[in-house]
Amino acid sequence: MTRLFLIASLAMFATTAAYAAGDCANAQDQTTMDACASEAFKKSDKQLNELYKQISTRLKDDADKSKLLVTAQRAWVTFRDAECAFSASGVAESSAYPMIHSMCLDGLTQTRTKDLQTYLACEEGDLSCPVPSAR
Repeated sequence: MTRLFLIASLAMFATTAAYAAGDCANAQDQTTMDACASEAFKKSDKQLNELYKQISTRLKDDADKSKLLVTAQRAWVTFRDAECAFSASGVAESSAYPMIHSMCLDGLTQTRTKDLQTYLACEEGDLSCPVPSAR
């Protein structure tokens, strides 16, 4: 039992070391690929949340638009989670599931980030833009 724990601990350390070394492009095992995909998603999610906060700040004086933003974002998160669960369902019983699922989450999150970025970069006088320019 102790030997098994030691082997598992060493494998986890090796995976963590490979990720920490930034060697995701050369990942050789599924555990490392899973960890790298998860970290990529976390990075994208952090960027998305930062943009969301910026938009929320710009909308602080407009309760109606703020509420619409919250509703839209919650609906998007629900869609993202359902879409990625479906998208990764083909490998649900596989060790690749965490990687495939995280890659889907990452891709959709990056797309949403680009969508939110457009709201922060509207040209002056763009009547179709729901977010006021920074003052």
